[in-house]
Amino acid sequence: MSSESRSRAELARILQPVLLEPAQAAALDVHGRTDAAVLVPLYENDGCLHVVLTERRHDLRRHAGEISFPGGRQDVDEEDLRDTALREAREEIGLPADAVRIVGALPPTPTIATSYAIYPFVGLIEAGHEWLPSDFEVATVLEPALADLRAGHRRRRLLRAGLPIRSDTYVVGDRIVWGATARILADLLARVGRTGLE
Repeated sequence: MSSESRSRAELARILQPVLLEPAQAAALDVHGRTDAAVLVPLYENDGCLHVVLTERRHDLRRHAGEISFPGGRQDVDEEDLRDTALREAREEIGLPADAVRIVGALPPTPTIATSYAIYPFVGLIEAGHEWLPSDFEVATVLEPALADLRAGHRRRRLLRAGLPIRSDTYVVGDRIVWGATARILADLLARVGRTGLE
């Protein structure tokens, strides 16, 4: 692994062929009553790709304590789901829209319990952001390396709301990523794996 980081333009050139076009992804239908979008922020540091995730506050009504990408439901005045992803990233972690270069998208995925259709957009950012987590939604911001996530992958049986489920999971420190976020990560890791990055 090289200790030198590539420019965002070079990363974009490598990643775009394995990602969906944002408009193509936004046109895909997936089961869910409410459209939502997430930003999948990536940056390279010391030759390793990192992704930005949030740990949601534990006192939230929905998805409390879960690890997720910054994102949320589409506002009525937002025609483009990319705008939703960028707005939510600004609100949740203080990431300005002009600091993000959206380079593609991943296929949408549904949430089972809350019936969201989640549209993920991949954006490149610079390393070293100072995060401003939302007091209302975010407990902490996490920046794991993709290689570490891949190494911590396991299929597990989990108990959620008293019901057993089987889910792909990833480990971030002592936290477990599962559900829709794990499905998005699985697809991201498969696509990035084809580029030779990580």
